[in-house]
Amino acid sequence: MSGKWPDLAGRIEEGAHVLPIRVYYEDTDFTGIVYHANYLRFAERGRSDCLRMAGVHHHELIEGEKPLAFAIHKMEIEFLKPARIDDLLEVHTRYVTLKGARIEAEQKILRGGEVIWQAMVHAACIHEDGRPARLPKTVIDGVEDLMKRGG
Repeated sequence: MSGKWPDLAGRIEEGAHVLPIRVYYEDTDFTGIVYHANYLRFAERGRSDCLRMAGVHHHELIEGEKPLAFAIHKMEIEFLKPARIDDLLEVHTRYVTLKGARIEAEQKILRGGEVIWQAMVHAACIHEDGRPARLPKTVIDGVEDLMKRGG
């Protein structure tokens, strides 16, 4: 095999993280349409891989001296068109707020350049006991730097 293996965590385009997803049989209901809850799984992969590309790793946060994690506290979702088995999708993630304990992302799932699902995701950085925790500077700097790439 020649050339560089593509980054499995996606890529940055125009200031947004883009993660390709293929729809498999396991993602669908009996009609071959993606089951509604699976869009949340696709979106989670997009957010996690975006953070991974920014140098933020969930296992390092939770295993740190002061264990931290992210908790979703609100999502605003629009299902615009159904995705079907074998579709090639792209999950676009753009972090728009990194302040205090808040981290918010705009996410879209596209098929052939058309938005078929979108969400605004509101999360909080928390301590192990569930109390809010300030976002570490390394998280803020890493995400802001990543979002500046590619436009």
